[in-house]
Amino acid sequence: MLDGWLAIFTGPKLIEELRRCSDDELSAVEGTSQVLQLRHTLGPGVDDQFHVAVVRDKLTRSLQALCPDVVDEISAAFQEYVPATGSEWVGVRIFPIVQQVIARASNRVIVGLPKCRDPEYLKVAVNFTNDVFITSFLINLFPDFLKPVIGRMTTMVSKNKRALMPMVVPMLQERQKMYEKYGDDWADKPRDLLQWLLDEGRDKGTPFENIVEKVLLVNFGAIHTSSGTFTHALYNLAAHPEYVQPLRDEVEGIIAAEGWTKTSLGKMRKVDSFLKESMRLADGSFFAMFRKAMKDVTLSDGTRIPRGTLVAAASATAHRGDDTRYAAPDAFDPFRFARMREGGADAAVKHQLVNTSVDFLTFGHGKHACPGRFFAANELKTMLAYVVLTYDVKFEREGVRPANFRFGPADLPAPNATVLFRKRQDVSAVRSAN
Repeated sequence: MLDGWLAIFTGPKLIEELRRCSDDELSAVEGTSQVLQLRHTLGPGVDDQFHVAVVRDKLTRSLQALCPDVVDEISAAFQEYVPATGSEWVGVRIFPIVQQVIARASNRVIVGLPKCRDPEYLKVAVNFTNDVFITSFLINLFPDFLKPVIGRMTTMVSKNKRALMPMVVPMLQERQKMYEKYGDDWADKPRDLLQWLLDEGRDKGTPFENIVEKVLLVNFGAIHTSSGTFTHALYNLAAHPEYVQPLRDEVEGIIAAEGWTKTSLGKMRKVDSFLKESMRLADGSFFAMFRKAMKDVTLSDGTRIPRGTLVAAASATAHRGDDTRYAAPDAFDPFRFARMREGGADAAVKHQLVNTSVDFLTFGHGKHACPGRFFAANELKTMLAYVVLTYDVKFEREGVRPANFRFGPADLPAPNATVLFRKRQDVSAVRSAN
């Protein structure tokens, strides 16, 4: 960035202080907006953050009811993209497929059937996610006075918005007609994020265009982080196939007894731990908890953060900087957190995937932690459970995991790596996720 400083907070004390700072001191909204340059890509409508409360409250409260839909979409997507039809190993360039599976599962909840399976809609959703990073990187190379000009010149994000409008606005118009005909409730009223956004937006007179922007923003949050997380986890599974069986045993026992529910997913401690350990070692970025100083701020140690400074927490240091937080911090120990949860009721909660702390910052920490992390965790756990029930996986060079792709602060899974899949070979399988 050419327009200011980036101050990195490291160590539990300073990260906790960052969490406690008020929004009029260190603003999460302004920090995220600057990093992603949302005002120069989507426009000023992004300042209305009403979608955050919709995700945090209505989506999270609906996880139990939505679970069958998410399971169905994940199963259908994997069957389409990675058919489990024979005993031969098949090489799959997995990252773009993971993006598609997550886009479909997430949009089953965002816009529902059949739109969540529309190839053109999915193309826009995934392209937007990728283009935000490219565009924001380019804009951040320039000083503030040039950012609006560069934003108008880099049209990738605005092109996605224009493409999505004719796909989503007719859905909103049709639902608006139902309001006018039946009032606030009617038979078969959709239970999806688009409906909840419309419910909230009607009370405020929010234009349909702004609701479409919120659909794009939620897609960005849903697809980007989860795609990287699951690809990292799948690479770890392919590099360490010895962990497939203990995961498979856990999933089979729970699903046979309880089926696919939010409650049964909550009991999959090894699955939860495998994902959290994968995130600990590579969570997409070396930094987390971006904030922007809205005024001069003086920290408890006397450090002065000038107004306008961008700040962030050093998540890589928190996750694997030394052995005071995690034993053998550079080692992949997939059931590390499952063991840590055996220390009593408090530990069982503290070390689950969705819990944030100064030692685990992938979802942020504090009141601005990712509002969709409860949905994301259930989606990721369902995907990993489905994979171990349905496939055998490995790399062609056994035990060799492809190196991460690192660019600036980004720490991403290798985008072009191939994972070998075949239909699960042991014939004693309990029913899979079909």
